[in-house]
Amino acid sequence: MRMLVIQGPNLNLLGERDPSIYGTLSLDTLHDLLRKRATELKVDITFHQSNSEGSLIDFLQQEAHQVSGIIINPGALTHYGLALREALADTKLPFVEVHLSNIHAREDWRRRSVVAQIALGQISGLGWYGYIAALNFLTDHVNGVNEL
Repeated sequence: MRMLVIQGPNLNLLGERDPSIYGTLSLDTLHDLLRKRATELKVDITFHQSNSEGSLIDFLQQEAHQVSGIIINPGALTHYGLALREALADTKLPFVEVHLSNIHAREDWRRRSVVAQIALGQISGLGWYGYIAALNFLTDHVNGVNEL
């Protein structure tokens, strides 16, 4: 089984960008933690981060036919990335939306997600552990362990 982990705008600055909200782990360290858990689950994982919506869409279209599911933190595109939403829907793959901070406890504009409606679920506010939870859930879902 192979999964994608897609990171949107500004996530390349993890560990530097407002650590009181986004934590102190770098993106590389977060990916190392995910890689370790994926190995335990016997899941191949491919990472992609971009500050450009078009790059994220290109990556999705290129890789979607070769994977079983997607974990995505759309970053700021969460709130207005309609083209990204359409690309995710077009994959017809199960995906989980992840946010490091609790977007529902922050500014009003952060509470709206254009991708939540088509996601299997949304994990928000658990920091880096939200990605591990998403990987665990998505792996079980693809394996038919936790049918919704």
